[in-house]
Amino acid sequence: MPLPHAPQQPTQQEIVALRERYRVERERRVRPEGTAQYRSTEAEFGYFAADPYTDEVTEREPLHDTVDVAIVGGGFGGILAGARLRRQGVATVRVIEKGGDFGGTWYWNRYPGIHCDIESHVYLPLLDETGYVPEWKYAPGEEIRRHAVRVAEQFDLYEHALFSTAATDLTWDQAAEQWVVGTDRGDAFRATYVITSTGTLSEPKLPGIPGIEDYRGHTFHTSRWDYGYTGGSPEGGMDGLTGKRVGVVGTGATGVQVIPMLAEDAGHLYVFQRTPSAVDVRGQQRMTPREVGADRPGWAGERRENFLRICSGEEAAQDLVADRWTASAGLLEKLLPSFRRHGEPDFEAAYEAADHATMNQIRARVAAEVTDAATAAALTPWYRYACKRPTFSDTYLPAFNRANVTLVDTADSHGIERMTERGVMVGGVEYEVECLVFATGFSVGVSGITSGKLPVTGRDGVRLMDTWKQRGPRTLHGFTSNGFPNLIRMGSLQNASSVNYTHILDEQALHAAALVAAAQEKGAVIEPAPEVEDAWVDVCAQGAPDHAWFHAECTPGYYNGEGRGRPNGPTAYPHGAVAFHDLLRRWREENMGEALRAKEWARESVSVR
Repeated sequence: MPLPHAPQQPTQQEIVALRERYRVERERRVRPEGTAQYRSTEAEFGYFAADPYTDEVTEREPLHDTVDVAIVGGGFGGILAGARLRRQGVATVRVIEKGGDFGGTWYWNRYPGIHCDIESHVYLPLLDETGYVPEWKYAPGEEIRRHAVRVAEQFDLYEHALFSTAATDLTWDQAAEQWVVGTDRGDAFRATYVITSTGTLSEPKLPGIPGIEDYRGHTFHTSRWDYGYTGGSPEGGMDGLTGKRVGVVGTGATGVQVIPMLAEDAGHLYVFQRTPSAVDVRGQQRMTPREVGADRPGWAGERRENFLRICSGEEAAQDLVADRWTASAGLLEKLLPSFRRHGEPDFEAAYEAADHATMNQIRARVAAEVTDAATAAALTPWYRYACKRPTFSDTYLPAFNRANVTLVDTADSHGIERMTERGVMVGGVEYEVECLVFATGFSVGVSGITSGKLPVTGRDGVRLMDTWKQRGPRTLHGFTSNGFPNLIRMGSLQNASSVNYTHILDEQALHAAALVAAAQEKGAVIEPAPEVEDAWVDVCAQGAPDHAWFHAECTPGYYNGEGRGRPNGPTAYPHGAVAFHDLLRRWREENMGEALRAKEWARESVSVR
C-alpha cells in the first residue's frame, strides 16, 4: 500500500504525546447513548414528508400491470441499473422513486453551496456514453442532478417510471414466479425481476436534543432546504436571512459547504460544533475538455479507473486526477478493505507517520487561515485522518474571520445541552436564533430494506430480514440471496467499496443487467444455492481487515457508531474494488452459460481472487 510521503519522521515522544491528545479529545465528545443520540425524522418533523421541489403530485389510478424489471430507487444506482438493462435490450423497466424526479440524494439535497467532493469527471457516470464533459473540477449539485436526468432521458427511463411513489412491500409469488410490488399509491403490479437501490444517504437524521419540540423558531434539515423562508438558490442570495440570527448544527461534509454561504447572507451566524472536520484544500477550478483528455474515446472510463486504482491502494503509472484524495490515498486503508498491507513489515508505523504528517498539514492550515487564536484552536482537528470523512474547502475556514460568525464549541458539554423556545443552550449560555438549520446528515448505510420500511417476503413467506437476523446477511457477491429469487440488491454489503461510489454502482449495474439478460434468455430464475452463499461469506470473512482497534480509538462519528466502535466482520469484499470488479468480470465470462439452469442460478464454487 503506497503511503503519503512523510517529509520528517516523528519522534517516539511526539507519537506518544499525539496519541494522548487524541484520547483526551475523543473523551470530550463521546456520548454514552451512541447512535441513539439521533432521532427519527419522518415521524416527528413534517417537512420530511413533503417534497419541496414538486408543486403538486399527479393523481393516478393504482397500477396492476406487469413489467420485466422493477427498480426501487431513482438515484444513480437505479438510473444506472435502468440504463444498463436498456442496453441489454430489456423492454419494460419501471423505476419507483419517492421524489418527484430522478436524482436520489441529488434530488433532495439542494442546499446553498452543494458540490460533490469527488472530481466531476470521475464521479458523473456514463460521460463517454452521453458525450457530456463537466465544466468544473468539482460539479455543483444542480449540474449533477441534471446529469441524472440526462442519463434517464437518453435511456428512456421516464416512460414507465413512477415518481412521488414509495415502494412499501415486495412479495414473491411462487406460482407465477413473479414479484408483487406494493406502493403507497395503492399499486400492486408485477415484475419478473426486482432490483433495489435505495441508497446509503436516504434516511436523514436529527439530533435528539432535549427540548427540540419547544423551539418556536424556524427549523429545517439541509436535505429539505426551505428556500421559501431563506430566499435565494444554491448559488446564494438568501435575502430572507438578512438581519436574522441563524444557527447551524453540524460541521461535517454538508456543514463545510453550507456554512460559508450562510455566513454571507445571515445577519449573524452561530455555528454549533461538537467535532471539527479535517478541512483540506479543495482547489476548485474550471477545466477544459482537452485538460481532461475528453478529445479521446473512452477518456472518462480511463480517468475513473485510474482514480479507483489509486484510492484502492493499487499502483498506477500516472495520477490523472491529482487532488487531495489521491495525494492522501494511502491513509484510506483504514476505511476501505485492501489486501496490500497484509504481510508488510512495519506497516502500522509507516502508516502512523504518514497520518501524523498529513494531519499536521491540515492543522497548520487552520492556524494560518483563521485569525482569532481561540476560534482556530476550536477548529483544529485532533484525530487520525481516517476517523472521519475528509472534507475539502477553500472558503470554510476564512468564513470564521467574519465579524458576523460565532463558533460555539460544544465539546465540553458533549454536544448541545438543550433547546429553549428562543434558541440553543450550550455551557449554560442561551444563544437566541430565529432560524436553526440541521446539517446533521444521514443514517449512513441504512436503506429501506435494512430499516424495515421496505419488507421483502420471499419463498414460503419468509422475510429477508428475519433470515439475516438468524445467521447474518447471506449473499452471493452481495447481490442475491437464497430464498429470494430474481431479487438483486445494489449496495456495499458484501460487495466492493470506494470513495467514488458512483463507480461502484455502475459496476453493480453492469452485473445486475447481465444477470437479468442471461436469465431472460434461458427462462431461468436467479438464485444462489445455500452453500454458495456460505462460500462467499467465508471469502469476505477470511480476508476482513483488522480495523476495529483503529476505530475504537477514534473520535465519535458515523464511521464508528458514534464512538461505540466498528467491529471487524464480513461486511465488504476484503481485497479492494479493483480486484472485486475483475472477479465479477471473470465470473460473468465463466458462468453466464453454464451456471444457468432451468429454474435456478447457482455458483458451483467461489474463488477468492
